[in-house]
Amino acid sequence: MNIPKRLAAAAVAVPAFVLSGCYIIPVAPDGSPAWPPGAVWGPGVTPTSGPASAPPAAAPAQKPAVPATLQARLYPANDLATQTGIVSGTVTNMMSGKGRFMLDYRGELLSGEATRVSGEERKGVASAYGASGAYMSCEYQMNTPYQGAGNCMFSNGARYQVHIGQ
Repeated sequence: MNIPKRLAAAAVAVPAFVLSGCYIIPVAPDGSPAWPPGAVWGPGVTPTSGPASAPPAAAPAQKPAVPATLQARLYPANDLATQTGIVSGTVTNMMSGKGRFMLDYRGELLSGEATRVSGEERKGVASAYGASGAYMSCEYQMNTPYQGAGNCMFSNGARYQVHIGQ
């Protein structure tokens, strides 16, 4: 089978002619050109033509932050606190500037809340209360939404350093 020379020439020339007007341009997810700044614009293409000049689409709604439950470890900071030793509890960071605080102190469940200080993104106060009237107050500072440290004072005078984190 011998293919005529004209047919072979057409098979090579037609795709080359048809594809000569095509440009391959990388695009971003929003459809705008994704070439580096200073790149050479092709014929008939300007920075203000095409999808890049269209008004930007509304940003997708941000997913609400998921609360994170963190361990709180309180280490004795005075002689009175050493009688009880290390105290453990949990802080649930609601990712809204508020949180829930729970710990077992001398066999009693103390529960309360933690709140970020107004105007201070990282600093906060925490308070907890138990059924017998025992209470505690803490001041803390978060390094990240998942780690922080501070000081706590209990109603009986015991002082602790609190470490919050996973």
